[in-house]
Amino acid sequence: MNHGLRATLAFTFMAAMLLAVGFGQSWNLALAILNLCLISAVMSLGVNIQWGYAGLFNAGVMAFTALGGLAAVLISVAPVPEAWAAGGLNMGLAVLIIAATVALIYVLRKSLPGGALRKLITAIIVIASLYLLRKFYSPGVEAIEAVNPAKTGYLGGLGMPIVLAWLIGGLFAAAVAWIIGKVSLGLRADYLAIATLGISEIVIAIIKNEDWLARGVKNVSGLKRPVPYEYNLQNSQWFIDLVEKISASKLAALTDPAAKQAALQQLVIESSSIFVKLSYSVLFTVVLLIILWFCTRALNSPWGRMMRAIRDNEEAANAMGKDVTGRHLQVFVLGCAVLGIAGAMLTTLDGQFTPASYQPLRYTFLIWVMVIVGGSGNNLGAVLGGFLIWFTWIEAEPASLFLMELITAPMAEGNAIREHLLESAPHLRLFLMGLVLLLVLRFSPGGLLPERVRHV
Repeated sequence: MNHGLRATLAFTFMAAMLLAVGFGQSWNLALAILNLCLISAVMSLGVNIQWGYAGLFNAGVMAFTALGGLAAVLISVAPVPEAWAAGGLNMGLAVLIIAATVALIYVLRKSLPGGALRKLITAIIVIASLYLLRKFYSPGVEAIEAVNPAKTGYLGGLGMPIVLAWLIGGLFAAAVAWIIGKVSLGLRADYLAIATLGISEIVIAIIKNEDWLARGVKNVSGLKRPVPYEYNLQNSQWFIDLVEKISASKLAALTDPAAKQAALQQLVIESSSIFVKLSYSVLFTVVLLIILWFCTRALNSPWGRMMRAIRDNEEAANAMGKDVTGRHLQVFVLGCAVLGIAGAMLTTLDGQFTPASYQPLRYTFLIWVMVIVGGSGNNLGAVLGGFLIWFTWIEAEPASLFLMELITAPMAEGNAIREHLLESAPHLRLFLMGLVLLLVLRFSPGGLLPERVRHV
């Protein structure tokens, strides 16, 4: 089948599934699934940049997504003046100590030859900096976290528009990716997977336990929105008039003024939620299309051809004078930046930052399934995988419950087997993910939209 026709049919099928949810269940649910599909597609593109372009296995997707979510807090939340007054100076000095330590070690490594003397001086600098850091950092943390811990207990953010956090989230993730890459990308591929997995857990542990940063597991809620609030829409006359105009035929069937007013009020409430979700959909679609456009341009450029050549044969590329480690670092940072953007978008959609919700199953395994099922090395395939797998993940639970109710219908109420099957039905989504992955690997190893290989 022609590649373009295959992609068209695949996305048409996904659109039909979302429409079926809208007509069969509710438009609120359909739009909620669509928004998460768009964010999942962005995450899938980030992993595809690393794996599909360069063959880098990133097992720490969760951490880079969480860093994007952290950026949403640090950018959009208003600063807490009491916390800054209590421990801001100490935290500022701690940051200066860390920066000075890094700078000193960098200058030392550049000026002194390798050997015992350089190691000794480095150790002395590190020990001295840790001693100084403890003098300022610990009292600062205690003072900040003691400021109204039930509501704040952290420094807050910059109080800026949360959309800016999407870009900053990408920068946060890129910075951490650069550090990881400098340490591990010169080693074998399996070491990168181990490093990203371990550092991912470290990042999540820091975010969970450092309450002064983003309240830890106490969560930060009520984040600013880039779209209107439902309450404001419900009290805006232009919106009420719009809903009344759209629903004129439905309201005309009601003759009782009180019933008509109640129906209009209910329609306004439902429509406000749909309007908000549609607004998010527009924003997320714009971001996805921009990233997809850049990814496509990069993949089809000389840089993209070089990356695929390195992926297919590192030894040959190295022999041709290509900086394999440098290019790997480049593509790893770019992929993580996209993951950070997606993480900030997700936190914006949720309206809260909940570090405890970052689990490897949701933010690493599922994203990898999206890339593999969609088609690694193919940007459209990664987007399709994001839509298909997330849609399946959400709809698998009600579908499993319906199937189990159908199977157990002949059984009596209270039957132990029936109760067990109904209780276990939601867990079938895990089985279903594995089944989808196995079927795709068996019948279409390159994914539903395989990478297009051009022979010159």
